[in-house]
Amino acid sequence: MKFGISYPDAEIGTDRIVIRDFAQAVEEMGYSHISTHDHVIQSPTPRESWEMAKFYTTDFPHHEPLTVMAFLAGVTETIGINPAIVILPQRQTVLVAKQMAQIDVLSGGRSRFGAGIGWNSLEFEALGMDFKNRGKRLEEQIEVLRLLWTQQVVTFSGKWHTINEAGLAPMPIQRPPEIWLGAVSDVAVRRAARLADGWFMISRLAPDDESRRVADVFREAVLEAGRDMADIGIESMVYSKVGGPDDWIADARAWVDLGATQLVFRTTEGGYETFDQHLEAMRTFAEAMKDF
Repeated sequence: MKFGISYPDAEIGTDRIVIRDFAQAVEEMGYSHISTHDHVIQSPTPRESWEMAKFYTTDFPHHEPLTVMAFLAGVTETIGINPAIVILPQRQTVLVAKQMAQIDVLSGGRSRFGAGIGWNSLEFEALGMDFKNRGKRLEEQIEVLRLLWTQQVVTFSGKWHTINEAGLAPMPIQRPPEIWLGAVSDVAVRRAARLADGWFMISRLAPDDESRRVADVFREAVLEAGRDMADIGIESMVYSKVGGPDDWIADARAWVDLGATQLVFRTTEGGYETFDQHLEAMRTFAEAMKDF
């Protein structure tokens, strides 16, 4: 069972030495990957009604995920790195393809790309992108990414993208890096089932009946698309704020029962006041997972 760590960027601060020490510590603990987050611009107060919106104001700073991934690639040797997630429709597709190809090169092929449609219209407005058509654009973006990551010269004409006999240099080591989609709504979950190499079952605090229902929606959509569940990953999140080690492992087992093929441990919002407290929780989880 692979288990990664959710990069606590809103609580880790801006000291590059601390960020380096964090990455090297979790690599040593045996975590398989580090997941970073994407919020380019934030408001002083929540603009959306979503319950979690309060954690995405300027009081909770978010580092830019692709930049952080490049830094992490340079200070680690074996641990995987991925965004979970990049809000792809608010970014230029070809530029993201270039950035991720470079990260894959710098990391020695340790990258994975996580994408989603986002929920904060404020960011789309500031970046000059259309919030209303983000789902459809994401589908075309995925096609463009895979072409650029597998073909040296690409010609493509779509609704939102035009490429005339051009390509990336250097190409990524992986051809292509895996694309995982974060999805919550049924529509987005079905999209992940059709198009993605894996699904981040995000924003599900507990492995409850609603989580089971959404997991069933995903599996049904995979079969409808003529795909094999054995070829598609599911990643679920274990929250440190939910009790202690026994509760964490209980949640981990419940997520696996729901179909998770790997897990990520999140210490953000866990009430930790220091960097060392985050690391201690991560160390405790990693030790508990040895007997999982």
